[in-house]
Amino acid sequence: MTNFYKVLGVRQNATLSEIKRAYREKVKLLHPDLTGDVSLTDEFNQVVNAYRVLSDARQRSIFDESFFVKIRKNHANADSFDYYKWLSARDDMESRAKLIFYTLMHQKEDEAVAEFKRMQMTHVDFTLKDYFTREDFMDYGYILAEELVIRGEYYDAIILLEQIIKMEYSYTYFYIFFPEVLSFTLNILKKNIDRVIPDELALDVYERALDLGFGRANDSFFLKKMSEEYMRLGDRVTAEICLQAANKN
Repeated sequence: MTNFYKVLGVRQNATLSEIKRAYREKVKLLHPDLTGDVSLTDEFNQVVNAYRVLSDARQRSIFDESFFVKIRKNHANADSFDYYKWLSARDDMESRAKLIFYTLMHQKEDEAVAEFKRMQMTHVDFTLKDYFTREDFMDYGYILAEELVIRGEYYDAIILLEQIIKMEYSYTYFYIFFPEVLSFTLNILKKNIDRVIPDELALDVYERALDLGFGRANDSFFLKKMSEEYMRLGDRVTAEICLQAANKN
């Protein structure tokens, strides 16, 4: 079996951005249309195939399981340590955080989502970003947010995406995939909050959204939705304040 990481020249735990960057560099060197060398076609196709697998979270996870399990079988005592069992048995927050992303990337998405929700409920100060690099937190946090949305867990998805967005704003330059995170978050805010989750939670979400830098037009949208939420809750005074603020934007 071909080692796709070796084909792209990246490490096994490479981030998605590293994989994409390596792919672009390889393409420049090997693409027949760019080099004029048709003898490179097979090597180029191998690079394309490696990128197709490693850039897709689920296909990458399947590859890792099949390729590296095969490698481990060739080494004595390779199966003596079970990382999943070791993480599962530990109660510290770092281990639980790593367990969430480990299960997420090993076809245990339901377990990852359940553990994330449990940690959110039982530990007020729990944030995944405390235990991962900036790149890994964005890459895998984004995938976890997608899984939450698939399951209709929109509030939890927004809480996670808010952490990613605020982390990015703390840097002097944005991570390459930040626009995708913003677009994904805004889509949830506009389509999956109003009359989908409880009014109290919707208000909390829209208040958080006002601090995420989506611009005046979107802030006006959030404020109008807050006005509607307050009206449904019977608070006409606050509803009017929100509406006035929306009209000023």
